[in-house]
Amino acid sequence: MNGNRSALSPKRFSDTGRQKPVLPVVYHENYSIPLPRRHRFPMPKFAMIYRKLKEEGLADLSNTWVPEPISREVLYRIHEREYVDRFIEGSISDEQMQRIGLPWSGVLVERSRLAVAGTLLTARLAQKYGMACHTAGGTHHARREGGAGFCVFNDLAAAARELIAWGDASRVLIVDLDVHQGDGTAQILRGVQGAASFSIHCEVNYPEQKERGDLDVALPAGTGDEEYLEVLRQNLPRALSAFRPDLVIFDAGVDVHRGDRLGRFQMSGEGIRKRDRMVIGQCRSLGIPVAAVIGGGYSPLGDTAAVNALVERHALLFRTAAEYARDPGAGQTQLDIKQNFFKIPCVPSGQQPFT
Repeated sequence: MNGNRSALSPKRFSDTGRQKPVLPVVYHENYSIPLPRRHRFPMPKFAMIYRKLKEEGLADLSNTWVPEPISREVLYRIHEREYVDRFIEGSISDEQMQRIGLPWSGVLVERSRLAVAGTLLTARLAQKYGMACHTAGGTHHARREGGAGFCVFNDLAAAARELIAWGDASRVLIVDLDVHQGDGTAQILRGVQGAASFSIHCEVNYPEQKERGDLDVALPAGTGDEEYLEVLRQNLPRALSAFRPDLVIFDAGVDVHRGDRLGRFQMSGEGIRKRDRMVIGQCRSLGIPVAAVIGGGYSPLGDTAAVNALVERHALLFRTAAEYARDPGAGQTQLDIKQNFFKIPCVPSGQQPFT
């Protein structure tokens, strides 16, 4: 079977009367993997996010895209070869895994490679359709020499470098609005022609040692909606005007929320919605494609209500993005991916890999 899919109009309805989703969504069932009981990373959230998108009619088989594990060659572009090989082969040191904060396993290797491929796939879909979202991604603490802070491989840097290396993009801007600075992204992309990073983050949060990005705005703990949105309103046009990107990769971390376990900001859900609308809206009004990843978001251990609230916060991104995907003026009128469009292994859900 080839990679073609039948044309899908935004106005087409399913048998249930619900409008068919047109926002390209990237997901893999192995994004949520088993972790030791009471581990502090909320690994189940990825599957829960996709389940919520299906319940809300924002995702089904017609608009879901499934990546295959990224190659080592792509990872070698952004990480030291020894680190990549040791992690994949299981000979990585305990000290390195402690910095990452996750226990090594074969399924973690696969998941980490899938997530990088997923962000690259999301970027290519955004180039084709103007807007696309990834149900994972945002591992911005992974540095050239190794992972850290729940981040194994840096998907943001990998996508930017790969697109530039293939000549598929000339200027990629990473807009990182996770509460934590993307120190790994800044380090890896420093000096890379055609790649830039813009970050708004908490000045007193992880990582303790920040890296110099292209545009960094550090805000104090306790920052709320009004202050945050004003800073974004002032600096986003500045970043877009100065760098003139032909693609924006948007890290829409929700750990800026006042209820986040590892954040230190005081933003509300409505503030996050306005933030996402500002980024996506300004970029799309300028004709700039946006590839969005969910970024960070953490909930108290064992608190079902808190986990559900976290998933709800992540869903805000997809709702906002879907509004722009449904607008023909935003550059997407149908899903009609053609065979061999992508240069990485990736397939629409339910279909066979390209050959």
